[in-house]
Amino acid sequence: MRKLIHRVTDRLKRSAAGALFPPNEPARLVALRRYDVLDTLPEAVFDDLTKMAAHICGMPVAVIALVDEKRLWFKSRIGVPLAEVSREASPCCHTILGEDLLVVADVHRDSRFAKSPLVVRDPKIRFYAGMPLRTSDGFNIGTLYVADARKRRLASQQCEALRILAHQVIVQLELRRHLVELERSLFE
Repeated sequence: MRKLIHRVTDRLKRSAAGALFPPNEPARLVALRRYDVLDTLPEAVFDDLTKMAAHICGMPVAVIALVDEKRLWFKSRIGVPLAEVSREASPCCHTILGEDLLVVADVHRDSRFAKSPLVVRDPKIRFYAGMPLRTSDGFNIGTLYVADARKRRLASQQCEALRILAHQVIVQLELRRHLVELERSLFE
């Protein structure tokens, strides 16, 4: 198992600042940009999904985070005062490397995240559970995550709810993308 972890880690690219990048990073960024959602105004449908994740999991923090080249930009957020943070040491950057929920009961005890802006500054998270936002063509463009300033656990039903809600975020991004494309073609 340890050899497998080292092989996977060796395949990943690291920036000078230490942020991890998946092997398909250029194509992943193209997939993210096709949604034309970065730096847009809040939208009720995404805020509703974030509120639902916070409510179901009983967490004070819930975020839809899109992982750009150098930052995490928050399309929707509850309990986080920032609209974006640097990509360095972010649990979300590890979440997009996988295919399922990443749960870290105590990020303070995990050396990968100890210097994350979300850990050392408000909201000073301690617990993190994030699900990759996976496009229909297989690119993880961001995460839906919940967090708390204290150690927590999630029940299996809460984990399944996060999986379902993450899928619904992608469904809404797809609908949004198709509407934008339709508006553009009508305008032309």
